[in-house]
Formats: sequence, C-alpha cells, structure tokens
Amino acid sequence: MSQYSQLKGQNILIVSSDPSNPIEGQIWYNTTSNLLKGYALAPGGWSSGGNLVTGTYAMGGAGTQTATLVFGGESNPGTPLSQTQSYNGTSWTAVNSLNTARQYPGGNGIQTAALAYGGFSGTILTSVESWNGSSWTNTTSLPSAAWQRQGSGTQTSLIAFGGSTTVPVANAISTAVTWDGSSWTSAPSMNTARTAFGSSGSGTQTAALGFGGTPGSPESVLSAATESYNGTSWTTVNSMNTARKGIGSAGTQTLALAFGGFTTTQVGTTELWDGTSWTSNPTGLATVRNIPEGTGTQADGLSSGGVDGGGTMTNTEEWTGAALATKTITTS
Repeated sequence: MSQYSQLKGQNILIVSSDPSNPIEGQIWYNTTSNLLKGYALAPGGWSSGGNLVTGTYAMGGAGTQTATLVFGGESNPGTPLSQTQSYNGTSWTAVNSLNTARQYPGGNGIQTAALAYGGFSGTILTSVESWNGSSWTNTTSLPSAAWQRQGSGTQTSLIAFGGSTTVPVANAISTAVTWDGSSWTSAPSMNTARTAFGSSGSGTQTAALGFGGTPGSPESVLSAATESYNGTSWTTVNSMNTARKGIGSAGTQTLALAFGGFTTTQVGTTELWDGTSWTSNPTGLATVRNIPEGTGTQADGLSSGGVDGGGTMTNTEEWTGAALATKTITTS
C-alpha cells in the first residue's frame, strides 16, 4: 500500500497551529485542536446581500457582483415597471427609470453602460434603451417584437436569442440577432426554440450559451438542453442536470452559473458549467425562487429578486465560487 508521503512527496505534519500558507493537498494534525486537517477545494456557496429597494422579478440586468444594474420587471403580477436599481456590493439605490416600463426585458452590459431590449408592456415590445450611467436613451429598435429574450455581450456588441412572440407564452422562438452599437442584424437561429431560459450574459457576441427553459407550448414542458454559439452556428452540447424554466444565470460560454427557477415548484438548485458539462453544487440558493435576475460571473455571481410561493422577493444573494480552503478531515 502506498504511503501518503509517497503519493504527495511529503509527510503529515504535526503542528500546534494551522499552517499560514498551506499548499493544495497538504494534510496536517493540529495538536491544539486535536484535529486532522487538510487544504482542498471547497464547493461554492451563497450568502445574503443587501435587499432590493423594491421587491421585483422578471427584470433585465447588467454588471458584476459588486456593481449591478437591474431594470424593469414587475412587483404586482401583470403590471410592468420602469424602475432601475443599482447595487454597489452592499446596498441598492433607486436611479433614473426606463423610458418605457417593461417586464422580461433582455439586458446586457455593465452598470454604467447597459442595454435593455424588448419585453412586454401591454404589448410585446421592439423598443431598445441605452444606459450611460445616469439615464436611459431610446435607440434603434429590434427588427421584431419579442420578450423573455436572453443575450450575451456588451452594450455595443451582443447577440440576443430565443424568447417569445406571443402572450401568454405559447410561441417560443429560436431566432437570434446581433447588435453593433447602432443596428441589429439577423444571426443564425438556435437549434431549439425556447423561452424563460438562462444564458451566459457575461459572454461575448461570438461566444454564447443558452440553457434550460420551455418551448412554451405548453409551458409545463421543461427543457434541460444546452446550446453553444461560436459566432457562426449553434451546437447542442451536454444538458443540465435539472430541467427548469425561469432560471437565474450568469457567467461566460465556458464558465456559466445557473440557479433557481421552476420545476413543479420554485427551486434553489445551483449548477456550474465548465465548458463541457454541468455539475450540481452541493448547496443551492438559501431562499428558493423563480425568475431571479442573475449578473456577474461563475466565480462571483449575484441573484436579485424573484418570486416564491409567498410573493415577490427583495432578497439578494451573492455567490462565491469554489476555492481552496482548510477543511477538517473526519471518517464520515
């Protein structure tokens, strides 16, 4: 039988205090705490952030974990909102509103340079608005009306894809369009029409990911399918572990984060995409929710608002990805 020193090239240390700079895989025995410990990768987890000014779901969003902008959405079912809320990593502040109230808008960019497109406001919208850090300005409209679209990219270079062209959701679409900062152009369609799905919002116009959702006819049919875009075509890749709609999402084409949503009820399930496959995180959101807004990355993400069985939520949760940490070794 191989010994630990043969496998790792080091003996188990006996120390009175934990090493200040351990290396991955190192194991030691702490004589003060009488515990065997090691330094290894710990799974990611969620922690509480500041509450939204107004509890909202079905928003658009842009930015990072510590600098996020969310806009539109609804707090009372069926009533679109124009509000915009800004997060500094600690608290939310109400800032200037959208020109057009809208539920389920697409959103991309950063906190100081965002784009809101499409959505629903009594009718399905083509209107697009650009945020300069202080106010919204109307800009070139989408070529066709859609809501529940997802996107990947920045304020001046993005691809928007999927969504629905009818209300209630009964006609999911697969079409995609790209934005160059001034005009929209048709792009290759997804392989499968879907709406209420997740995407790699922090990705690029030529490197996008779409996952989960529903074909919308009927909405009870849920998808776990994942598609990857390379700037030329969409490819179906490995599916999520849990099929769901109303997903919160963040990250890039190769490092994506999916959380929350709806199966037969609201869920907090969190999954990680590594560019090849999805892995379920041992712990999910602290509070289950449907239709939260996701921003940030797989390493540092943000879940804002949503709706659960009790109604609209103000809760914000901050995600910290897997990292090396000191762990106590037990026999369990």
